[in-house]
Amino acid sequence: MFAVFSTTRKVAARLTALLAVLWLAACQPVTTTPGGGGAPVNPSEPVPVALLLPHGSDVPQERKLAQDLENAARLAASDLNGVQIDLRVYGTAGQAAQARTAALNAVADGASIIIGPLHAESANAAAVAVADRGVNVLTFSNNPTIAGGNLFVLGQTFNDIADRLVGFATEQGTTRIMTVYSDNLAGRLGRQAIDQAIARHGATAAGSVGYEFSQQGVVSVVPQIRSAANANGAEAIFLTANTAGALPLFSQMLPEAGLSPEDIQYIGLSRWDTPPQTLELPGVQGGWFALPDPQRTAQFRSRFESAYGARPHALAGLAYDGIAAVGALARTGRRDALSRGSLTQRAGFQGVNGVFRFLPDGTNERGLAVATIRENQVVVIDPAPRGFGGAGL
Repeated sequence: MFAVFSTTRKVAARLTALLAVLWLAACQPVTTTPGGGGAPVNPSEPVPVALLLPHGSDVPQERKLAQDLENAARLAASDLNGVQIDLRVYGTAGQAAQARTAALNAVADGASIIIGPLHAESANAAAVAVADRGVNVLTFSNNPTIAGGNLFVLGQTFNDIADRLVGFATEQGTTRIMTVYSDNLAGRLGRQAIDQAIARHGATAAGSVGYEFSQQGVVSVVPQIRSAANANGAEAIFLTANTAGALPLFSQMLPEAGLSPEDIQYIGLSRWDTPPQTLELPGVQGGWFALPDPQRTAQFRSRFESAYGARPHALAGLAYDGIAAVGALARTGRRDALSRGSLTQRAGFQGVNGVFRFLPDGTNERGLAVATIRENQVVVIDPAPRGFGGAGL
């Protein structure tokens, strides 16, 4: 995160840093894994599930997140009907080498599937280590470059978000979309996701502008964005920036440069409703962004608070979803319930943040709502779908 002007520094200072760093920002593309057949399940016994978490991490926020993930997983296991989960927790300290060791120990202990770990590098190391054992791994990462083989990502991906928002934009008649992205790994992956969504929905790419991930980089690129938007007749500007980085600056400077939200539609690849102070920024008013089903998210938050006395981390629901998916598949009574074919079944699963499903390439699709900000309040303008069609679980 870089320094911002005084009017936006208060917003950035209150952020939970993990939301920015545990996802794509610090991750490099890594090797995908072979296999994915899945370990057999004995329908008459509890399903042995390994949960790999950053217990023992040097980072206090990661240790807190690890406990929230574990609590969410245990809550999910207690909610299952007709299925018993033998949940076994292994610490990784947030390190790839320890994640690899933990995965091997888990399989040696009889685990049929692994949920976690957190970081992309750790997830890749764990999946590679157990690929020849026929054990699938459901990581909390959202990095699509690691997905494939026996490794599936539970985290919400840029591809999924971009597809939802570009699809909504084209339905509203907004088809000339310009991309503004940071020149780092996360920004480039975000740009790629937006470009693919534009092509998939038959929209028009109205230019693409990258910027150095720094305060000066943002300040310097504003005139270029204005010129490109005007020259290309852009109807929307799709920003990869998040609230921990360039969004506060862009929301102030782009309207001042003549790109008013009243004249051009702003779209965000990240959540624009956290922290709450972001809602007060004039430049985000009327912008579109995606978020999980608010009703289900609120229900999960309330249940978690009742059970553990504190609000869950924003990523805690991923652990619940992983256990929920395993439970739904195990309930079928099939020995191949945790195979690749079963995990990627079309109907998907019902999670605490809405419906989701794993795709054949190891990424996922989640039922997302489209929201905007009106008078400093979040307003859902297109509800999250409740299913993908057909019979669900």
